Amino acid sequence: MSTPTTNAGPQFYEQTWDLSYKHALGETTSRFLGALTEGKILGRRCPECERVLVPARSFCDRDHCATTDWVEVGTTGVIEMFTVVYEPFKNLPAPPYALAYATLEGADTALVGYVRGLDLSDQRTAVAALAVGTPVVVRFSDDPTGTAADYWFEPAAGSN
Repeated sequence: MSTPTTNAGPQFYEQTWDLSYKHALGETTSRFLGALTEGKILGRRCPECERVLVPARSFCDRDHCATTDWVEVGTTGVIEMFTVVYEPFKNLPAPPYALAYATLEGADTALVGYVRGLDLSDQRTAVAALAVGTPVVVRFSDDPTGTAADYWFEPAAGSN
């Protein structure tokens, strides 16, 4: 019987996933993405807890019931969490870029989006500018495609 050996150094497992798939969006996601082309962010209200879920969802993750009313939320909000990416990833923008979850005015859940309008060349400065609670505004593409790329966040004036 052999004794397992331990390796005190870091261990790595290299793996490649290259997935391409197509799926039906459904009524809720289709309407949410369609509203982006009109410069609107839509959520759905849960009839039990009355939270407005953004992006719009068919079911409340808390109460497990179908959402009901459509709600247009504001285009200002605050950052809940973020990351700044300095390494390249296949099929994503050239780094550096920033992603953030922001809770928009009138919403109870956070929406993920790219953050533009910041100099990300200095990591320390970028992280300070994206601190949790930083006010942001939503900007929309002049040439929308009905995808999540139709909007992004920018720091609100005076927040840096």
